[in-house]
Amino acid sequence: MISYFSSLINSLSFYAPPGLILSFSSAFLVEGQYRSAYRHEFIGTLLMIICTFSAGKWIGVDSIPIAWLSHAIGVVAADYIGGGPHVNPAVSVSMWSLGKCNYTEMYVRIAAQMGGGLVAFPLYKYLSDTLGWNPLGGPEFDPTEDEDGTKAFFSEYFATVLLCFLIYTVNWELHFGKYHYWIKQPLTALGIRYLIEVFPTAGPAMNPMLATSWAVFASDEPTFPKEAEHYFVYWIGPFLAALTASFMYAVYEGGPLFGQKLPFGPIKKQEGAPTPSAPPSSPSSKKKKKQ
Repeated sequence: MISYFSSLINSLSFYAPPGLILSFSSAFLVEGQYRSAYRHEFIGTLLMIICTFSAGKWIGVDSIPIAWLSHAIGVVAADYIGGGPHVNPAVSVSMWSLGKCNYTEMYVRIAAQMGGGLVAFPLYKYLSDTLGWNPLGGPEFDPTEDEDGTKAFFSEYFATVLLCFLIYTVNWELHFGKYHYWIKQPLTALGIRYLIEVFPTAGPAMNPMLATSWAVFASDEPTFPKEAEHYFVYWIGPFLAALTASFMYAVYEGGPLFGQKLPFGPIKKQEGAPTPSAPPSSPSSKKKKKQ
């Protein structure tokens, strides 16, 4: 009985994405306090991949405007239905550093994002194979032209910095009244699509979850990438970019970074700050006025 169970587990492990059980178990940390965050991230990631990766592959194959429109609708739909998830480990790291969530919540969100990505690509491959659709692609860089991944690293770094600036701007700096959500989400989608076109060297991913879950899916065996360059480009690059963008935003806005007030800033004009008043008149100037 035990040997049969062992062989069954070995057989299933070949088809099960690596790390999926660890991802699911993260939902129950701190007595399940972050289950809702896990659920939002997992569902949001599934929706984000299907709604955005299908643009240009399943929808708008022969039309760039339709592909861009499909991508925009996908970004809005994934965020709205998923409950406003981060769907990006680099964004979660940024939110943690800026005090928008604590470390445990960040960890749970990243685990959920990875779980969603590891499930999404095999699931959508099954759909494309069954229905005869074009197979989805994923982010990767060409090591023949970039052996150590330096070009890809900087591409991911700068793209992620700009992505974070985009998120800060449309979510926290711009205000569109009662239609704020329905305006800022398409603007986010437009910005992401633009960055994809401008930074093609590493895919781009601008998202460690997308790069690694795609690499697991695209490999001959269901295993995480073994090349150090992959993590240098797609994890260290975006994480450093997220921290750079967070530091710059904390200087601009005057908020804390890792719970600490920075010794400089803010650059942004603070609401309710007193305006400089004119200096009081000197006695001599008063005498001149009387004369």
